[in-house]
Amino acid sequence: MATTQAEQISTGHGLLEGPLWTPEGLLVADATAGGVLRITDSGRTETVIEHRRGIGGMALHANGGLVVSGRNVAVKGLVGSGDTATHVLRENDPSNDIVGYNDLTVDAKGRLYVGSLAFVASESRDADKPGQLFCIDLDGSARIVAEDILLTNGLGFSPDGSLLYHADTLRSTVNVYDVDDRGGLGTKRSFVMTGDGEQPDGLAVDAAGNVWVALPHSGQVGCFDHSGERVASIQIDVPMVTSLAFGGDDLREMYIVSGSEGLGTDRGAGVFRARVETPGLPAAPCRVEF
Repeated sequence: MATTQAEQISTGHGLLEGPLWTPEGLLVADATAGGVLRITDSGRTETVIEHRRGIGGMALHANGGLVVSGRNVAVKGLVGSGDTATHVLRENDPSNDIVGYNDLTVDAKGRLYVGSLAFVASESRDADKPGQLFCIDLDGSARIVAEDILLTNGLGFSPDGSLLYHADTLRSTVNVYDVDDRGGLGTKRSFVMTGDGEQPDGLAVDAAGNVWVALPHSGQVGCFDHSGERVASIQIDVPMVTSLAFGGDDLREMYIVSGSEGLGTDRGAGVFRARVETPGLPAAPCRVEF
């Protein structure tokens, strides 16, 4: 199994999540320090959304804004765009065990899939209470498409859109669902059970259908083929790898982001980059109305 070493292009952040590549640079949220950053390959950094903390996932919206999760799911205009308004797509609902939302993805039609959280991730209380996976349709209506996810994380579709992969971190499992024409999901089944100390976090799927999974505390991203066999790894220089995204003009640059845990500082998180053989899939824009 080949292991590639990634190079670091940015550091000094808190807890990076939701990486999303654009031609202008990588967009990434700092969940603890707050805000969304645009980071170029040279390491130049600018803030494109201010203040907001706790973002777990992001997607481009077809209107030019950015979909972000956290305490709710919302579309936010970028700094400098002339429209920095916030449009909420789905609120939290603590009375029904939805305290917020974590990772998300978008299908080819522009529907948004986002996982709910039934507990605050930084608190151990109620950590055995499962959340749900929602599909927000193009008209803005939402429906539950999967249940019983303890800690929802990485989401990604297969190249033909027929499968959806979904990490359940606390169960050390990446699950997979069949997807029907209406965006509904079949029965959840296990795709990969990760090893000790390698609970899955963010994930991304490449053009060959391989599933790349961030493995926190290990400092690695693992690549799993169609059968769930681990066939490659990418190593970064810090332990707390959190998520990843494909980018570059040919989608063969893998951007890996991290947290600060294990570094003796709360501002040690970074962005790393590695060249891969198989390109990733382009990120579909969200087309949910609001």
